[in-house]
Amino acid sequence: MKLLQFYHLLDANKTVQVGVLIRESTVIQLNVNGNMRDFISNLASSTICRKDIEQQIEHAKVIYELNEIKLLSPLTNPEKIICIGLNYYDHVIESKMEVPKKPVLFPKYNNCIVGNNDIVWIPEEVQQCDYEVELAVVIGKAAKQVPLEKAMDYVFGYTVLNDVSARDIQLNEPQWTRGKTIDTFAPMGPWIVTVDEIPDPQQLSISLTLNGNVMQLSNTKELIFNVPYLISFLSNTITLQPGDIISTGTPPGVGMGKNPQVWLKHGDVTEATIEGIGTLRNRFISRK
Repeated sequence: MKLLQFYHLLDANKTVQVGVLIRESTVIQLNVNGNMRDFISNLASSTICRKDIEQQIEHAKVIYELNEIKLLSPLTNPEKIICIGLNYYDHVIESKMEVPKKPVLFPKYNNCIVGNNDIVWIPEEVQQCDYEVELAVVIGKAAKQVPLEKAMDYVFGYTVLNDVSARDIQLNEPQWTRGKTIDTFAPMGPWIVTVDEIPDPQQLSISLTLNGNVMQLSNTKELIFNVPYLISFLSNTITLQPGDIISTGTPPGVGMGKNPQVWLKHGDVTEATIEGIGTLRNRFISRK
């Protein structure tokens, strides 16, 4: 299933709804309590089950076309967004850093989250704004000290995340957090594809275009630390909760690694695409 969050364009209250995309442009509104994070938590606690959702789809009462709704980020309030740095070999090389022996971790926060077709705002302070397409893993149930062979049992689904980065802040301060957690610097979407539709997250084409030009093109098979390893590794010390996001790192081709370097500027448009999931499109606007 392709699950999404939205509100109807004629709804003055902009009430957030959870829906499922069927065919290419039709959305069925689901009768669920709360937002996507609540929905995932209720599935985990058996408050609702997949059969309930399938029956709602079969007997749909509220149906929209995509042009009738405002598509939001599929998750707007995860408890945690844990990002993995330097997780593709070629990206490590272009970054002129050493291959990590353990995953490199940094956070993003909910203030960073925007959705498909939303604007990413570049602060006046930032002169070196960069793009990073990433496979984001959505956790489906509480995970603590998970053995490697059981790790995939804890995945709810996958989405696309653009780990927008202010390199001039990130690389000139003692830690990466401020340069990674600027408002709107985590576009995510357009929806969550449930785990049953992605047989192997380590075999997905991943790419990003800037104004229509291909900048990143790789495959998730090139990950240094794969999805089950990351879930097991993190859960040994951090209890993962339903709706938590692990963003698995970016492949080579970032603006910092180009010669000459390429920085996002006012009016630029990125399209981040992952096979089997979809395309996340965002425009960048400079704040003055």
